[in-house]
Amino acid sequence: MDPARPLLEIQEHDTAMDRLLARIETLESGGDVATALAEANEAEHVVGELRLKLDELSRDQQRFEHEIDSMSQKAAAEERRMYDGSVANARELDSIRHEVDNLKKRRSDREDELLGLMEVREELETHERTADARSTELRARVDEVGGVAAEELERLRTEVKERTEARAGLAAAVDPEYLELYEDLRPQKKGVAAVVMVDGVCQGCHEQLSSVYRDKLKRTEGPKRCEHCRRILVI
Repeated sequence: MDPARPLLEIQEHDTAMDRLLARIETLESGGDVATALAEANEAEHVVGELRLKLDELSRDQQRFEHEIDSMSQKAAAEERRMYDGSVANARELDSIRHEVDNLKKRRSDREDELLGLMEVREELETHERTADARSTELRARVDEVGGVAAEELERLRTEVKERTEARAGLAAAVDPEYLELYEDLRPQKKGVAAVVMVDGVCQGCHEQLSSVYRDKLKRTEGPKRCEHCRRILVI
């Protein structure tokens, strides 16, 4: 058996632990929770903005309603003057009639504006209810992610411990020369130092080894390495 073959199992454990440790670091830094919290905060901000707009529209609606009521009362008072006989001067009556017509026109314009405002407000209220439901959902998600993250952390740490123990058992049986080279290469080769050669192709860099070099490998003592990427080859 190729003396380098146990390195493949060690490589499998190391690759898995690299992935596990990266995930643990993310969880310990609160990455997932921070993302969920950011989404929840953004949703709450949207709700707040919509409510501010609704408050502004409520104030505008009250102002319009007050102006419409005021113009209605003033027009009614002027009409009473026109017909109660208190004004006999024709020019003054024409002036009052003109004022009443003007008040009614302004009131009609204001009523149209009020109707448009109420339609906008109704649409915003629909958006606000949807946004509020989304905000509540995301806030619950923050709590859920926090709980899931804690459970996942415990599981990952257990798996890291098990793989570390299994790796140590394998490493104890590997030729020190091979193990030392493997440890030196791992940081240089993005964590992958030992690979198999399949049909003359290195599975690390996926390059075809020349027939001359493959013949040379058969006569090589000690660790066999790819002529391209210099990783340890398991024949």
